[in-house]
Amino acid sequence: MRGTIDGLPSAQPLGETVPAVYQQDWYTQQLCAAFDEVLAPVFTTLDSFSAYLDPSTAPEDMLGWLAGWIGLTFVGHETAARRRDLIRAGMRTLARRGTAESVREAITAVFDTEPDIEESGGITASTTPGTSPPGEPHPLLTIRLVVDDPASIDERRLDALVEAVKPAHIPHHVEVVVASTGGGADR
Repeated sequence: MRGTIDGLPSAQPLGETVPAVYQQDWYTQQLCAAFDEVLAPVFTTLDSFSAYLDPSTAPEDMLGWLAGWIGLTFVGHETAARRRDLIRAGMRTLARRGTAESVREAITAVFDTEPDIEESGGITASTTPGTSPPGEPHPLLTIRLVVDDPASIDERRLDALVEAVKPAHIPHHVEVVVASTGGGADR
């Protein structure tokens, strides 16, 4: 919770800005000093506002507010350093939202595991008329997390994350599979 700081000086004292005839008036100076006391925290906050928008310098109690700006919610048990990392990852991901790389980065940031991503689409260029488009006729995004302990991954949370970062018009499917010792994945 933001609070006031006793004795915080004003960067722009009002008593110095009144006409010369009032600068020697005790009552005017006292009134200006009272306004300075009220306005000093406002000016200080506005002067340092850019620090509130940077996850590296934002105060801990402002991280939830900052995360809300990019649509990020915390589970509740993250450390301040982890919250800062998640906000940074969210900011990077937001710029490329909907791409396979942004989906990969979001999942890696939250689950500390890089997913396997299969897309049904494709892209090609051709100067030959009638060339068939690449990919499948029906779009599908498949996300597979290969982990040692599938019980450690909340599939509903993974599904909700993918739903939030993938293109809205593409259906998706998530799988959490056991890492086999032979190099492949087993169900």
